[in-house]
Amino acid sequence: MNRTGLFIALALTVVIELLFGIYPEFDLKLAALFYDPATASFPLKLNGAAALARDAAMWIAWGLALPALGALVIKLLWPERRLLMSGRAIAFLLVTLLLAAGILTNLTFKSYWGRPRPVVVEQFNGPQPFVAWWDPRGTCARNCSFFSGEGATAFWTIAPAVLAPPALRPLALGAATLFGVTTSVLRMAFGGHFFTDVATAGLVTFLVIWLVHGYIYRWPRTRLTDEGVDRALTRFAWPGYRMRQRWRGRDVGPLPSA
Repeated sequence: MNRTGLFIALALTVVIELLFGIYPEFDLKLAALFYDPATASFPLKLNGAAALARDAAMWIAWGLALPALGALVIKLLWPERRLLMSGRAIAFLLVTLLLAAGILTNLTFKSYWGRPRPVVVEQFNGPQPFVAWWDPRGTCARNCSFFSGEGATAFWTIAPAVLAPPALRPLALGAATLFGVTTSVLRMAFGGHFFTDVATAGLVTFLVIWLVHGYIYRWPRTRLTDEGVDRALTRFAWPGYRMRQRWRGRDVGPLPSA
């Protein structure tokens, strides 16, 4: 998570968004590579193996988040116990996943940016007009195309890769990037997203990961510690834990002092 990666991501963002903003037909040309005019469809969408690969990609991504989520739930239920994994890792993994694959995609852009998906635009035998990535005035009402939630989830695997041991980190980052690209190409092949949808998902996700990693691990003024995260979760969960124990006839008392 150095500045070189940040500069590359920012440069790609500027080039891709500007190029496809000026020439939005590039999105159509790339989507057309997966479209079959003879059947007026995206054939891979009907392929069972491809559909299974799409589902498996999401299972893999969420599987990587599961240890952090499980450790958090256990801590909230039994705050007197120490966290089962690094507190900073839990915060880093879950915050980046929530922001990149949740808030910024499904709760923000996809809900209010009315860009239709390739499979429903007029150029591919659909009923809706095509709009460029920058235009939120499309006719899609909900769960729209820009930008890709599944792409963001797949590229989020960069976050656990960042936490890999230094000797394995380059391999882990390469595998995570390839995983994100492959999943994104599948989404394009199904007619679910344009190139700018998945490219934006990957770049936004990387920027979120870079910023949150800096906040938690790198920047001296905001850097967290595992012990600090553990104590904060104990303070947060203790009132509810004490109430549950009182219902069982056992008072654990106020929050123990550090």
